[in-house]
Amino acid sequence: MKKFLEGSKAIAETIKLCRPEVVAVYPITPQTHIMENLAKFKAEGQADFQYIKPESEMAAISAVLGASAAGARAYTASASQGILLMSEVLYNIGGMRLPVVMTCANRAVSAPINIWNDQQDAMILRDSGWIMLFAENNQEACDLHIQAYKIAEETNLPVMVCVDGLVLTHTFEAVDIREQKLIDKFLPKRKLLAGQYLNPKNPATLGGMSTPESYMPTRKKIHEDLLASKKNLKKNSADFNKKFSLKGANAELAEYFGPKNPDLMLVAMGSVLGTIRHTLNNNLAGNKKIGVLKIKCFRPFPDEEISRIILKNKPKKIAVLDRAVSLGHGGILATEIKNICPGEKISSFIVGLGGKDIRPEDIVRIIKGVNAKQNCSPKFVI
Repeated sequence: MKKFLEGSKAIAETIKLCRPEVVAVYPITPQTHIMENLAKFKAEGQADFQYIKPESEMAAISAVLGASAAGARAYTASASQGILLMSEVLYNIGGMRLPVVMTCANRAVSAPINIWNDQQDAMILRDSGWIMLFAENNQEACDLHIQAYKIAEETNLPVMVCVDGLVLTHTFEAVDIREQKLIDKFLPKRKLLAGQYLNPKNPATLGGMSTPESYMPTRKKIHEDLLASKKNLKKNSADFNKKFSLKGANAELAEYFGPKNPDLMLVAMGSVLGTIRHTLNNNLAGNKKIGVLKIKCFRPFPDEEISRIILKNKPKKIAVLDRAVSLGHGGILATEIKNICPGEKISSFIVGLGGKDIRPEDIVRIIKGVNAKQNCSPKFVI
């Protein structure tokens, strides 16, 4: 059913259709509308999940950890300082291999205080053992949440769906809310396997004390399983597209659109891709041959797919747009791209920090400002 909805409500409706058993969310801009809509669904009898009203983000994520460890399908959401307050437990969830799904409504991190969008909050947690998916628009955000539950429950890895705060969460778009019966076919009930959840009849230890001899193999296993989850991500994406009759939809973790042998390839993730599409579709950048590489999944990083796309299309230059910066080093996505493509001419641009509007004129400035040689230090587009 196609509806004209605010992004937050579209996400909340989709979460409801995924049939979580426990929802624990503490309000923080810009995800509060997700929480409010889920509370309304519960109050009006439209949902039967247990709705927990915690006293902080730390309490919310702790409740979700406990619910998931007990075998329930669980959900939470947060952003910025809230997600930082959750960080200890987010690492625990990753280490305990619990299939939690959460929404990160990306927001700048203080100080100074800022409630607008960039992606620095998610980037801080990129090593926490979570699969991290980035949505370009609200339709993709909704669809990724449905896929996230199936991926999490098949891989026993938590999944974070990153949605640009305010830019998407507070924007109204036409969104196809998927049918309940189709979601139920795609996403069956969570299968509970002995030893993977807490059960008095079959005692198990989750996240217990680890000696030096056992800790490193455990972390190695999580790393290997995250890398192996790429196959599951692509399989479930392809299955989702088939189940919901999405003809022509791409199931890859990185997607290229544009000409072969472009003069320039722009690399980005999240909602800025919409601005890039608008700029190129309206020929605002002139007659240059420009392609776009869309990164859908940041962890596990789709290095093989990216390398294959770059080798196939042979861009003369590459420009990476980051909505986050590793202070004292540079663009985080740009660093990842440089690591897997050391011989390419790559320029790094930091854009949209703290909600700084990214306009088509800025995309044109970036296109014109790319140097012929690799640019090691990032340029801040202010």
